Amino acid sequence: MFDRLIKLIGAYNLEKIQSKKILLIGVGGVGSSALEALVRNGFNNIDIIDFDTIDISNLNRQLITTNDNVGNLKSKEAVLRAKSINPSISINSIEKRLEVDKIDELLSNKYDYIIDACDDIKVKFALIEKNLKYESKLITCLGTAKKIDPTKLSITSLDKTINDPLARILRKMTKDAHINQKNVKVVSSTELPRKTEGLGTASFVPNTAGILCVNYIFNDIIK
Repeated sequence: MFDRLIKLIGAYNLEKIQSKKILLIGVGGVGSSALEALVRNGFNNIDIIDFDTIDISNLNRQLITTNDNVGNLKSKEAVLRAKSINPSISINSIEKRLEVDKIDELLSNKYDYIIDACDDIKVKFALIEKNLKYESKLITCLGTAKKIDPTKLSITSLDKTINDPLARILRKMTKDAHINQKNVKVVSSTELPRKTEGLGTASFVPNTAGILCVNYIFNDIIK
């Protein structure tokens, strides 16, 4: 199934991609798009963690959702989606909420790369802080709600983020913890958030953000 990919990057690079162990935290709008990109680009060893169930409001942006699986666990539907694309993939789901005090236990599994696609600011900060003592490379997705222009997204470092309320909070937290923000890789948008009631979301931004998270990992591997 990867003939076209091999033509682009070569069999050796595909083997490197297939050898990497990936942790994906959250399979919502960002995470489901990231999972799709991982599976279709040869990643073959993936752990996902998500405690949530599919709601009808998820249908506008989350790739794993359909009218037929509303109410089902996102993590289980994510596994089914991945295996429907690549039946031989090694993918494991953890159906629980990631708590801060469980992060060390999770990271001890020695992942090569971690995609943080969750929406819990305390968990995001803890992942950045705790991952410093592990060899994993972490890419953190920041705010995608209230925005409609995917061209304003980029892979950058936390210190260079603007117009991102979530990034502003993380910059304060990392500064207080004396963490070098230049070493914190993120996907963030420079678009000013729209004034909406609640977290209004169009599919373009979270889906693109998920692809960029995987693009960071992909390019880091093939150099």
